[in-house]
Amino acid sequence: MMWETGFTLINALVVPAWLLLLFLPGAGITKRLVHSMLWPLLMGGIYTVCLIAGVFFGQSHPDAGFTMHGVTSLFQHPNGVLVGWSHFLVFDLFVGAWIGRDSQRQSIPHWQAAPCILFSYVFGPVGLVLYALLRLAHGKGFSLIEDKQT
Repeated sequence: MMWETGFTLINALVVPAWLLLLFLPGAGITKRLVHSMLWPLLMGGIYTVCLIAGVFFGQSHPDAGFTMHGVTSLFQHPNGVLVGWSHFLVFDLFVGAWIGRDSQRQSIPHWQAAPCILFSYVFGPVGLVLYALLRLAHGKGFSLIEDKQT
């Protein structure tokens, strides 16, 4: 039951950030919360706790490691699923937030960027690929260099 609660909690923690990105992209609350380090630090903290529990306190499959068999074994333990899932959630959110910021910088209409943000939430890299294609369609190229902001 504890594992299921943890899984539900980490999923619920990212939903408000995604809703802000999709429905209030330019709002002050979105800028303060989603485009700050708040969510990545929160999710990264959860990831770190789960990782430490697995590595130092035996909360992982004994065969977990960096081979195909080891990674498969990692995901056979509930804590391994939490480690992996929180990793996906924090990186997908980071990419979705970047798409939101970059689309504003590039003057790409939000209604066009929003599906890319949604796909980043649900399918991770697919959203990034779609956004790269959207940038190309707008003549913005592949450069990820951002202007220095003060």
